[in-house]
Amino acid sequence: MTVANMVEARSCFKLLYAIVVVLLLHMSSPCIGCSERDMQALLALKQGLVGDDGDRLLSWGREAQNKDCCQWEGVYCSSNQTGHVVKLDLQDQSLRGKISPALVNLQHLEYLDLSFNNLSRSQIPDFIGSLSNLIYLNLSFANFGGQIPNQLGNLTHLQYLDLNNNAYSDIHAKNLNWLPNLSGLKHLDLSFTNLSDVVGWLEAVNMLPKLRNLILVGCYLPPPVISSVSVMNSSKSLVHVNLDGNNLNSSIFQWLSGTHTNLVDLNLSGNNFNGSSIPASFGNMSSLEYLYIYSSELEGGIPNSFAKLCRLRELALGSNSLSGQLSDFVETLSKCAQKTLEILDLSRNHDISGSLPDLTNFLSLKHLLLQSNNLSGRIPESIGQMSKLETIRFEGNSLEGVISETHFSKLSKLSSLILSSNSLLLNFSFDWIPPFQLQFIRLKSCKMSSFPKWLQTQKNYTSLDISDAGISDTIPSWFWDLSQKLESMDISHNQLRGTVGNIRLEFAPYLNLSWNQLEGPIPSILSKASVLDLSHNNFSGAASFLCATKDSNLTFLDLSSNHVSGELPDCWINFKKLVFLDLSNNYLFGKIPTTMGHLFSIKTLRLSNNRFVGELPSQLKNCTKLTLFDLGENNLSSSIPEWLGASIPNLTILILRGNQFYRSIPPQLCHLTGVQILDLSMNNISGTIPKCLNNLIALAQKGNSSLTIQHSYTTQMGDLLYGWDYEEEASLTWKGVRSKYKSTLGLVKSIDLSRQ
Repeated sequence: MTVANMVEARSCFKLLYAIVVVLLLHMSSPCIGCSERDMQALLALKQGLVGDDGDRLLSWGREAQNKDCCQWEGVYCSSNQTGHVVKLDLQDQSLRGKISPALVNLQHLEYLDLSFNNLSRSQIPDFIGSLSNLIYLNLSFANFGGQIPNQLGNLTHLQYLDLNNNAYSDIHAKNLNWLPNLSGLKHLDLSFTNLSDVVGWLEAVNMLPKLRNLILVGCYLPPPVISSVSVMNSSKSLVHVNLDGNNLNSSIFQWLSGTHTNLVDLNLSGNNFNGSSIPASFGNMSSLEYLYIYSSELEGGIPNSFAKLCRLRELALGSNSLSGQLSDFVETLSKCAQKTLEILDLSRNHDISGSLPDLTNFLSLKHLLLQSNNLSGRIPESIGQMSKLETIRFEGNSLEGVISETHFSKLSKLSSLILSSNSLLLNFSFDWIPPFQLQFIRLKSCKMSSFPKWLQTQKNYTSLDISDAGISDTIPSWFWDLSQKLESMDISHNQLRGTVGNIRLEFAPYLNLSWNQLEGPIPSILSKASVLDLSHNNFSGAASFLCATKDSNLTFLDLSSNHVSGELPDCWINFKKLVFLDLSNNYLFGKIPTTMGHLFSIKTLRLSNNRFVGELPSQLKNCTKLTLFDLGENNLSSSIPEWLGASIPNLTILILRGNQFYRSIPPQLCHLTGVQILDLSMNNISGTIPKCLNNLIALAQKGNSSLTIQHSYTTQMGDLLYGWDYEEEASLTWKGVRSKYKSTLGLVKSIDLSRQ
């Protein structure tokens, strides 16, 4: 063959090859266009849904460019040329409204995902049960409510079912009789569905022979009745089981003993095992990698059979009543899991005791949580060789001794160091540069000789606590150049001197600088903090600084025992979130501002030991949530307002001591049936004692349900929700001696009408 013929032949071959490729591509193309029936169903579905912030449904229309519904966002058609819709994915599109019944016309639909939308707590449509070809159904976090329809049992091809609708939904089921029909189911998530009335839920689960993932979190599941039949029939295919937050008892252990073959992940946290021990049969779960039994009233230790769990990666047994020597726990686990274990959480068991053993054999350990136990002795220096450690939590034990640089020599990945409330001494060289960058630094009560210079090397921490550390030093200026990621800082109860610099923060929900010797003006951080405690310092200046802030996020403000002076500005309308306000023991004078009546959330208001004059503004009757109101040691002069008893029903502590209130005690105070401290002493009150004071029944009761009087509250900062607790305290005079009560305030009952 000549060269020319060869070239011609190759050209012909290439042309033929191109034609074949085009034909093949055409034959395998998804479809020419969707069917009219499916398009009409989708358009009807769109009409019932509104609020599409993701704009996914904008492509759904009859316009020429949108005519093929197979090209619409979230719509997928079969690979043949029938044009049938087989997949509909509308996850997280901010959709609200109702699902159109026209959905049933998508008879070839195999995959339906409506999760993370807002469907107005409407009931899951029973017509979904007519989509007989469904393999995948995800309605999680779509804000459905009502009863789960039994028609879901018609979806006999279903392999994946997720109806998790968060803890605030009212979705429920009276029975699970429909569940066994889904014999091909591999994934089942009914989390936060109320199943408290379901009898035989375990039997229904046992009839799913292919089930791999069982997730029933927060379902109020009652304890199952276990028989030898239910153990024998338990699913051997289960790999992941999460029964967190139910009402199960130790009977569930018997059922699990029959499912040990393939289990990889088991979570039984938040149940009530009422003093039971972990059964030895758990050690036979040879595939187990993740075991969580947190906060479930377990007792005893871990069984010796745990020595056979050679794949164990995460073991979380915190907040139980486990007991025994820590060294015994470690010895059992080290026989097989020393190369795999990444998380060891034995926190908040209180009765795990002994010293910290050498843990260097655990080559993969990342998170070590042993807080709130009864551990003693020294922290071994060998911990500094565990190069994969990211979290060390030892707070709330009885550990002692010196912590040196050797303890951290190879901990370059450490991000959480929490050693608070032990008897430890931190001894680092002045110019020490740690190998780590910490996110959480909590060293409360860990003694330090001077302000820790090594903090200057830490650029990313969000939480810092060096309170009660015995530091007597001047705060260096670099300390205030803090990370903008800071969320909490506590340097209280030291002897720190100096002024507070300009804290450059987006926000810091918790700032506690109290009980030091800091001076200068009040730092300008009122708009950035939610909890701010500057009490017991030497801060000074006029109180007018409060008006520099508009729409404050403050929920807790304590400026007591400083040198703040002047009249209180009348701008409290900017502090509507305040729950706690303490301005006592300062040099404030003048009248109490009327805008304090806008503190609608206030529970604790202390203005004592200042020089306020005049009468109490009647606007304060709007502070209906007040439980503690302390105006003692001022120069207020008026009759005792009737609204104190008529409008503030929750008052527990009312202190008007040491003012110039006059006239008689108003009988409206008799409405304060919950008051346990009523101090009207050292005033100019006259007249008779109202007989109705016998209505103050809390004064006649013995003690309280708690030693303390505690309040809990939350606040929103950005996208995060923060919560705090605080305990009330009060000062009383008894036989000429002034005493403070806090840790036993719940037991204190007092009424004082004396003149001096």
